[in-house]
Amino acid sequence: MKKHTIGVIPGDGIGPEVADEGLKVLSAVAELEGFDYELVEYPYSGQHYLDTGELVPDSAIEEWKGLDAIFLGAIGHPDVEPGLVERSVILGLRFGLDLYVNLRPIKLYSENLGPLKGKGPDDIDFAVVRENTEGLYAQIGGALRENTEDEVALVNGIYTWKGCERAVRYAFELARKRAEQRGADGRAPRVTLVDKSNAIRPHAIWLRALEAVSKDFPEVETDHQYVDAACMWMIKDPDWFDVVVTTNLFGDIITDLGAMLQGGMGIAASGNIHPGKTSMFEPIHGSAPRHAGKKVASPMGAIMAVGMMLDYLGEEKAAQRIDEAAGRLLQDGTIPSLGSRSGIPTDVMGDMVVAALRGEAIPDP
Repeated sequence: MKKHTIGVIPGDGIGPEVADEGLKVLSAVAELEGFDYELVEYPYSGQHYLDTGELVPDSAIEEWKGLDAIFLGAIGHPDVEPGLVERSVILGLRFGLDLYVNLRPIKLYSENLGPLKGKGPDDIDFAVVRENTEGLYAQIGGALRENTEDEVALVNGIYTWKGCERAVRYAFELARKRAEQRGADGRAPRVTLVDKSNAIRPHAIWLRALEAVSKDFPEVETDHQYVDAACMWMIKDPDWFDVVVTTNLFGDIITDLGAMLQGGMGIAASGNIHPGKTSMFEPIHGSAPRHAGKKVASPMGAIMAVGMMLDYLGEEKAAQRIDEAAGRLLQDGTIPSLGSRSGIPTDVMGDMVVAALRGEAIPDP
């Protein structure tokens, strides 16, 4: 039996609270499925920076490379320069471990959670593959004559063939996998490329990558949309999408739109992935410091991130159990909404998912 070594970065604000519930569910499903794991906790956060002045050292990144996966709560402290610790931890992970895929499932579990009239679970079930290490987030640029009327700010968007091709290839592989899971009677697999190559001509490299990779996946349909149109179609006809692949910046934007389609930030999870190597999984919400300690944050995003992590680690049955248990609670109205509106404390919501996993009576809110 393989033992999974998982790094844990609880972080700031509501991060430790939701991470605790994710780990509670991890413990329960490990017992049910009979796999073993070891947790290694890391202190890097805004509070740790205030206490010690330390950001993520190179030695930590090297240590992370030896783990099987990393589970992150949330990063961000109101008393620290905006983005300082986030860049150190999150970009440290993405660039230090070359986590070139940001994977965001967009899945609506219950029609009452979604904001679109007449759109239910059958209409909203797709995934976004966001290239995660290039584009405008490559940190190439700077400012000249800051705080003067002559200030100039420059940022360079970087797109390499390697970066585009491997993200597109991952999207095709994912589309094939999703089609296999749907079975012979399910919809055909489709990859939709989202860019802005009509106005930003260098984005044509993405079109060339799509064409090149598609030759290896003849059974997968392809589609191409400009990002503004894609946002429109995500609202009008979300059922059109199966797997979307897009640039770093556009992926950052449209996945938050996707989170709203599935019920809000409180249920959205993501994986930062380098296939076959150490990868990181997290809920996509921020640290929400004003809610810290109040037990009003939804842990469902963190719980779903644990499911994604287990699927990546080869524990597919455990991941499926989490998805089904959480889905039942949302579908039958036991969890009527997410976050503070639900009236269910953070830890109780975690207990509910554990009870659903075990087939036990669901605790009262």
